[in-house]
Amino acid sequence: MLMNMKEAIRQGLDTALASHDDVLIFGEDVGGVGGVFRVTEGLQRKYGEDRVFDVPLAESAICGMAVGMSTQGLRPIVEIQFIGFIFEAMDQMLVQAARLRYRSGGRYHAPITYRIPYGGGVNGAEMHNDSLEGLMIQTPGIKVVAPSNPYDAKGLLMSAIADNDPVIFLEHLKLYHLYREEVPEEAYLIPLGKANIVREGRSLTVITYGAMVALSVRAAEQVEQQRGITVEVIDLRTLMPLDIDTIVQSIRKTNRAVVVQEAQRTSGIAAEVIAQINERAILSLDAPVMRITPPDTVYPFGQIENQWLPTVERIAAGMEKALDF
Repeated sequence: MLMNMKEAIRQGLDTALASHDDVLIFGEDVGGVGGVFRVTEGLQRKYGEDRVFDVPLAESAICGMAVGMSTQGLRPIVEIQFIGFIFEAMDQMLVQAARLRYRSGGRYHAPITYRIPYGGGVNGAEMHNDSLEGLMIQTPGIKVVAPSNPYDAKGLLMSAIADNDPVIFLEHLKLYHLYREEVPEEAYLIPLGKANIVREGRSLTVITYGAMVALSVRAAEQVEQQRGITVEVIDLRTLMPLDIDTIVQSIRKTNRAVVVQEAQRTSGIAAEVIAQINERAILSLDAPVMRITPPDTVYPFGQIENQWLPTVERIAAGMEKALDF
């Protein structure tokens, strides 16, 4: 069936609710309204207010309640309306949930899925479009997922819900309605921690995730036409744990790499990927690994972000620089 990312995620949630009585969904306006982006629309009507319900505007309480529920054998799925709202919930997410298994000596685990919209390109308001995944990946005990397409979104979400550790499931705002693709109606799993080679090549490896995947593919096509080469594009899909083996294998073939991220330049995914490449494959590199990122400024809002975010042209220019080094 043709689905956009929003519909694919909704079907994944529907399947989880139907298959497992211990799965609950809660958040701000997820019930009757169906969430701010209508991802959970119709689920409360189908499964009742005991399974899909609204909670007050208090992210710390929402995420804290999820930790308590997880100790009682439930699998909470929490929706945070926008990624900029997670700061007051970080203690519950990155301390309490992430350390629960360790602190209890394995007696308890926290099978919580945090669904969080993030990212720009939609001219959103302040505190609504940030890319804060770099803050999350440094926390042991948390898995971080960022799908780039509807098919992956459903399969990765199903794996996140089934996982016995907390998973932060990042849903890029621009990808909710960007395009449709074939998504199976039945349940299926895409394993966490496994990257996907979107297109194969031999001259350059591009490593990215989320909304930057489609832009990187378009940039790769542009550079290939101009240069008569082939560019390999890797979609990380899972940011933590990182599939460094797929990255290293690609670099040993292409000998050059570029990492593209939407988040600000310092620290974050790109920096971690480059550090691990240097540790494991530096002798395979013919040039330094390049980063294509926005500048280190506060994430802008409204139409200003159009001048701030990476574009196909900027990504292509970074590829050219890596090839010419």
